[in-house]
Amino acid sequence: MPSRIEDYALIGDCETAALVGRDGSIDWLCFPRFDSPACFAALLGTPEHGRWLISPAEEILTVRRRYREGTLVLETEYETASGMVRIIDCMPPRSKSPDVVRIVEGRRGQVRMRMELIIRFDYGSVIPWVRRTETGLMAIGGPDALRLLTAVELRGENFRTVSEFAVSEEERIPFTLTWYPSHLPPPPDEKPEQEVQETERWWREWSGQCNYEGEWREAVMRSLITLKALTYAPTGGLVAAITTSLPEKLGGMRNWDYRYCWLRDATFTLYALMACGYVEEARAWREWMLRAVAGKPSQANILYGVMGERRLPEVELDWLPGYENSKPVRVGNAACTQFQLDIYGEVMDALHLARRAGLEMDENTWQVQKALMDFMETAWEMPDEGIWEIRGSRRHFTHSRVMAWVAVDRGVKAVERFGLKGPVERWRELRDKIHADVCERGFDKELDSFVQYYGAKEVDANLLMISLVGFLPATDPRMVGTVKAIQKYLVNDGFVMRYASDVDGLPPGEGVFLACTFWLADNLALQNRYTEARETFERLLELRNDVGLLSEEYDTSARRLVGNFPQAFSHVGLINTVLNLTKTHGPARERHQS
Repeated sequence: MPSRIEDYALIGDCETAALVGRDGSIDWLCFPRFDSPACFAALLGTPEHGRWLISPAEEILTVRRRYREGTLVLETEYETASGMVRIIDCMPPRSKSPDVVRIVEGRRGQVRMRMELIIRFDYGSVIPWVRRTETGLMAIGGPDALRLLTAVELRGENFRTVSEFAVSEEERIPFTLTWYPSHLPPPPDEKPEQEVQETERWWREWSGQCNYEGEWREAVMRSLITLKALTYAPTGGLVAAITTSLPEKLGGMRNWDYRYCWLRDATFTLYALMACGYVEEARAWREWMLRAVAGKPSQANILYGVMGERRLPEVELDWLPGYENSKPVRVGNAACTQFQLDIYGEVMDALHLARRAGLEMDENTWQVQKALMDFMETAWEMPDEGIWEIRGSRRHFTHSRVMAWVAVDRGVKAVERFGLKGPVERWRELRDKIHADVCERGFDKELDSFVQYYGAKEVDANLLMISLVGFLPATDPRMVGTVKAIQKYLVNDGFVMRYASDVDGLPPGEGVFLACTFWLADNLALQNRYTEARETFERLLELRNDVGLLSEEYDTSARRLVGNFPQAFSHVGLINTVLNLTKTHGPARERHQS
């Protein structure tokens, strides 16, 4: 039985990352970057396709783990009948080849340990050539090479490397796994103890910049560290998650590759970073976004690779069984070719926020925005696939039209508030036209709610965004009715589902969507229903695993996290909801006053 998704913790170096299980296994690790196929661990729960296990070789009585405060250095303690051992895991900040450092530390008595390393490249399809060295081993397969440094004795066994050893009190046994291109010589040996100290120091310096000191500081800080770890430092791009194909329903086919950067996350991410004092990260994200969307607006993607790549062909890996038999396993994401109106609103809103916050702008930024505005004058009436990236027919989604309004509204405000040049009278007329169109065609009087798409009789959780982007106040009767309808039709065990219909053209069934539940809490706060808002938020906090991480969704029947992990959209939602609950001018209120 594979480990549950919530049994994993994250380590990373801001260019790639790994998932460490409570059982001491690293079951997902991609070198040298998030979306690289050079992974030795192919998929959670399939150890035969890659795994690195270090764990007691005797019965484990208790397991406790935590991050060192303000860092991404993980400590896992195992207690057995013969003693206690701690495993310290981290990935040092990148200045050379990427490393995973693991130190086994004896805490009490003597504990027998076992190590098992199964190296498989290219998503588990390539068994490399492995040879022993004086200091460990080397593995080479095509373009990829790994070096393991350790003092313990190793042996080969059925295409895997194993070792048995014992650790006594105060004894420390280090392991370092390093990736490098196979055509180059191995990088110089590192000092693992020093690397752990440097990693801790680096993260503490970074987390010390956080200016949030409110009630939920621990949750906010852990979410900020997670977002930093999901950022590809060389470009500033923020991936949605580090995994692919973790299912939205256990055993189902809603399994997507999330190791890419979505424009839909733009404004929420900027608010979360800037409100907590991380201006440089916000600036890097904005610059990544400008580079990614540069070109003809009609050719803009809804998601990109970490370097800004546009071609992300989707491929099914039929040799992998999938997490808990959830097939297919996918690499790449065909949604990159979809047309999605909301991204233009996100880009315009993010750039408007950056300008308001004082991030310097050049003339090219406004030229990009004006090109987007020209495109929106005709594109706003087009049907699209919507924020949920449906794989059915295009529709006139209400949320998409709202975000088209946001795009035009922010263009108008750029002229009105910052003195930029543009046909503001024409844009004002377009803004009013889109607003009237949404209010007339997107609202159902019988339902007393906005609806999923024009002519529909169902609601959608993305309608909660109407008040969060400033289209209507949350206290407007139409929004009060919409929130009520969403609570009636989409709330399951206190959490919000995205939608209830089969609009996406896929078999039904998925978990509740955590970001949508954060939006519900935001709306309740804006409607001055603070007790309900806090209750909703605290219910979400209880879903975090023992080290403070959230996935994309939650299965209310199985009581398990589902979907790709850890999920940036969920952690961005957590930060912004905290700000909406604890600050007079949180992100939701600021967007109304933008």
